[in-house]
Amino acid sequence: MRLSVLDQAPVTSGHTGEHALESAVELAQVAEELGYYRMWMTEHHGGMSFASSAPEVIAAYLAAKTSKIRLGSGGIMMMHYSPLKMAEVFKTLSALAPGRIDFGVGRAPGGDANAIYAMSQGQKPMMDGLYEKLDTTLQLIKDETPEERWYKNTPAAPTGVTLPEAWLLGSSGNSAVQAGRMGLGYSFAQFFNGELSADTLDTYRHHFTPSDFMEKPDISVTYLVTTAETEEEAEYLARPSDLSRLFLMRGQLRQLLSPEAAHEYPLTEVDKIHIANNRAIHLVGTPKQIAEQLRDESERYGFDEAMICSIQHKQEDRLNVYRLLANELL
Repeated sequence: MRLSVLDQAPVTSGHTGEHALESAVELAQVAEELGYYRMWMTEHHGGMSFASSAPEVIAAYLAAKTSKIRLGSGGIMMMHYSPLKMAEVFKTLSALAPGRIDFGVGRAPGGDANAIYAMSQGQKPMMDGLYEKLDTTLQLIKDETPEERWYKNTPAAPTGVTLPEAWLLGSSGNSAVQAGRMGLGYSFAQFFNGELSADTLDTYRHHFTPSDFMEKPDISVTYLVTTAETEEEAEYLARPSDLSRLFLMRGQLRQLLSPEAAHEYPLTEVDKIHIANNRAIHLVGTPKQIAEQLRDESERYGFDEAMICSIQHKQEDRLNVYRLLANELL
């Protein structure tokens, strides 16, 4: 099982967006040293909690600051962009860092209704035909000419570059069939809703057709993880993420609190029930406990890669999560 990183460049309370992006660079370098396989940046718009609004830009910078780890997007929110632009961006990245770039795309908006309309300049968002848009993008990345007349004399530059890996993101299983049919990797966001199932991954494998981007089925599953040397410390560090999910359920986007502030926050009995239920999407425990769960689920569901997302108030605590898991799994 490969071990990888998903980073949202969280802007935690008392810190800045610059700090969040500097932390992403440090995380990429540490992850590379530890033996992590890849690192993806997410795409979020219209909020103050995450600094990763332009994952392709961050990936380019990270590629210049590292030498081996694969880098990319987890993912590009394709409803906001044209196929030509997406193809040009990732062909450029792949030309700059051949064999290290991943083009991960998703159908979600990456923001609330206000952000969606801001991204489309107040026009009706293009939320239909996203799989067709992705198919056109993949053709352009391969230096092929889509059938629409406006592409006849408009290749996606640069041409003749190493193909990036291409991945389709999903969190409910709806994208599994399409990822398989297109011959793409399938990345399941378990930390969204905890609905990973054998049926979903089997559906992807059943429909998989080899492509220029992927010769055989490849599955990654993303988990939100908080780990520390002891269960008590892990629980202490997990409370800010627990509260963030609770706030999100109420439609509130807040910066991550410090553990001290999080433990001072008053919880009702209903809040405690919600937090307990949300542990289906937030793995908390010692490195050995987390490693055992990841191995068990990898064997049960048959996926190839665990992608770890960890949001901690202090950068050193976050880096420690990845160090501890590497000691157990790499």
